[in-house]
Amino acid sequence: MRLHLLILAATSLQSTHALPEAPAAKFRAQTLDAKLGIGYGLSIADIDGDGKDDIVLVDAKETVWYRNPEWAKHQMTGALTKLDHVCVAACDIDHDKKAEVAIGAEWNPGDTKNSGAVFTLTAPEDRTKGWSAQEQHREPTVHRMHWIKEKADTHFLAVLPLHGCNNVNTEGDGIRFLGYRPEKDPAKQWPTFLINDQFHLAHNFDPISWEGAEGQAMLVAAKEGVHLLKQADGKWSATRMTEKGSGEVRLGTLPDKRRFIGAIEPFHGNEVTVNPENKDGLWSAKRVLLDDSLGEGHALAAADFLGLGYDQLIAGWRKPDRKDQKVGIRLYVPTAEDGSAWKMHAVIDDNTMACEDFKVADLNGDGKPDIIAAGRATKNLIVYWNERG
Repeated sequence: MRLHLLILAATSLQSTHALPEAPAAKFRAQTLDAKLGIGYGLSIADIDGDGKDDIVLVDAKETVWYRNPEWAKHQMTGALTKLDHVCVAACDIDHDKKAEVAIGAEWNPGDTKNSGAVFTLTAPEDRTKGWSAQEQHREPTVHRMHWIKEKADTHFLAVLPLHGCNNVNTEGDGIRFLGYRPEKDPAKQWPTFLINDQFHLAHNFDPISWEGAEGQAMLVAAKEGVHLLKQADGKWSATRMTEKGSGEVRLGTLPDKRRFIGAIEPFHGNEVTVNPENKDGLWSAKRVLLDDSLGEGHALAAADFLGLGYDQLIAGWRKPDRKDQKVGIRLYVPTAEDGSAWKMHAVIDDNTMACEDFKVADLNGDGKPDIIAAGRATKNLIVYWNERG
């Protein structure tokens, strides 16, 4: 009798934390461009001030934007450097309802001395025409950039290199993770400031809201694990959040309303992981492995794609995976309220997207997050329209 009661108690406890089956995911793929060079990076912002988010894409030898909703392609710049462009950031920082744009270029990850370039763009009156470019301070192996909102509703450009200056095999000086402060005069050089110099291989970062931070904070995916960077009293500090090195990072919300850090581990890794919030130490103490079969995982996002009231995770990769020798995008859902269990719920793309980058945004204003992805080997730009019921 006692054993029977114990079994009933355990079953009741598990059912309290287990989640009902998630509804089916339904995405419709629309190819916007099938002739990309590489499709290094994407940014989503309203370029022309019509109230609709547009798509900005930095390709190897040009920067373009696709106008919502007809998706006509307009060139902003041709090649700004001899080597490839690599990243782009678009955001309305002067509150005129039209985005400002910055580009990272001169991409050569093997050259930690002379590579790297940063450009800010100035828009013409007709934004479908060519934009002028102003070169800013150069930092070797510039790789990722985002606009970061500060406490006084101002923004700076955060620029993250892949390696530290003069590094060899990820050893040597730390990466100079810099902020660029905008100047109103487009001819002036933007002053820079140091955010952090502790990392030796850092692949991506996620601007986030965080308690106690002045403006936005950032999660950085680095060789040394995921770190939280936040500003207080005008100074930036770094707190280690996970143990293993990672290449992609995103912050999400669990069914029990706690947060989690999603990551792809290690750099260009094969593992998709979730690290639920931990008040007592590293979040990776509660690490959950979702998938270990990716081929060079290169994109990650957390959003409520299924309308559940909490986040799910999507991961994209750019080389054939270990199981099926395919590329694509997968969606994962939690099966326990505390994020201690997850499952692969849907294949969003099955071998047509060698994912170099993706972003998540509601492009058609229906309240459902869509996925915008750029493929490297597949050379394509695809919108996956979220058409769940």
